[in-house]
Amino acid sequence: TVAEAREATGANASVIFVPPAFAKGAALEAIEAGIETIVLITEGIPVQDSTIVVERALEAGVRLIGPNCPGIISPAQANLGITPADITGPGRLGLVSKSGTLTYQLMYELRDFGFTTCLGIGGDPVVGTTHIDALAAFEADPDTDLVIMIGEIGGDAEERAAAWIQENMTKPVVAYIAGFTAPEGKTMGHAGAIVSGSSGTAAAKAEALEAVGVRVGRTPSQTAQIAREILSR
Repeated sequence: TVAEAREATGANASVIFVPPAFAKGAALEAIEAGIETIVLITEGIPVQDSTIVVERALEAGVRLIGPNCPGIISPAQANLGITPADITGPGRLGLVSKSGTLTYQLMYELRDFGFTTCLGIGGDPVVGTTHIDALAAFEADPDTDLVIMIGEIGGDAEERAAAWIQENMTKPVVAYIAGFTAPEGKTMGHAGAIVSGSSGTAAAKAEALEAVGVRVGRTPSQTAQIAREILSR
């Protein structure tokens, strides 16, 4: 059991690759065993199961990352999940992303600067760690100088992050929103990426972020270039 493994090894983190039907049970077992950090990689977990796991993790004070995510990496220190370890090295950038592949792309494009920590929070409607949670951690981290935030269409997470940035963030934030050309009413890739009416569009999210001083790239490469400009000042 996870409890026995924790007792035998002193483990404080668990990475879960369990198929969707059994992921809730695996996550709850890890929470009940006292694991402090859980990375839930699995895609396709029913939203109802995710809400139960997220609520239980919050009640227990557990840091849950995911579901449907690549995990978290601090280059040359630790890697929980499926992020390739050799894309980038240690540095002074932080990265939080809804998208796994865009996480990898920005890590590679800014590999000459390097990163403190990169985490993919997942693209499902309900996730354990939000953009705001990650931004707060980077704000408190003395080794992180600039944060890159990757969002995508659907929901209002990026708008809420913009409001939090305005009130709390002293470090520069550069953002990219995936889905500028997405048609209305279509689910794009991730379960949470759906535009309905005027809410959840990439343009609306970019507008909210730019209104609080966050520069938003229109492509991943342009986003990397903006970060490069700020860091080179």
